[in-house]
Amino acid sequence: MENPVLIFGAGSLGLTALDIFQRNGVVVYGLLDDDKNVHGKEFGDVSVLGETDDDGFLKLIGQKCEAFVALDDTRVRKKLVKMLNDRRHIQPVNAIHDTATVSTLANIGHGNLIAARTVVNPFAEIGQHCIIQSGAVIDSQAKLGDYVHIGTGSFINSGATVEEGAFIGTGVTVVAGVTIGKNARIGAGSVVIESVAAGTTVFGNPAQKVG
Repeated sequence: MENPVLIFGAGSLGLTALDIFQRNGVVVYGLLDDDKNVHGKEFGDVSVLGETDDDGFLKLIGQKCEAFVALDDTRVRKKLVKMLNDRRHIQPVNAIHDTATVSTLANIGHGNLIAARTVVNPFAEIGQHCIIQSGAVIDSQAKLGDYVHIGTGSFINSGATVEEGAFIGTGVTVVAGVTIGKNARIGAGSVVIESVAAGTTVFGNPAQKVG
């Protein structure tokens, strides 16, 4: 990537993205965040420049600058992606850690964060604007929808499907062929051996519905 990048979000996810881009030799122009308390704060040689809807910075995005949205809140992330699509006519770039192993045969969309030591195996499919945290494994022919969050050290086995907006906690195992429905939530350490309905929260080994 030749252009510098603006990162939307100055929290832990934004700092993870900052580290990824810098490790990959990409210049980070700055961070944008709606929390005025962090405006002007510096992380190394990169500053929090202003709010996420600041036209002075947004107008740079396009030919001169790329964008990456690094916010945990899916609702806010969707809003910012839509704003970038509508106002700047661009898709956010991917942030892929240099220690991640991503097969050239995998299919990956835009705006994803793939953290350190993640493995994405052949013919896995990753949608757009997903967060895949350190050490996760997305096995061959597994499918992730858009805005999926995969926690640290989780294992999505071959042929499993995780639908849009689902949240997979830390250290979860999703066995082969299982489907995790849209906006479902899987508690940390769970082992999911059967499909989970949309909007459902499950936890445990084996994972059981909560509430």
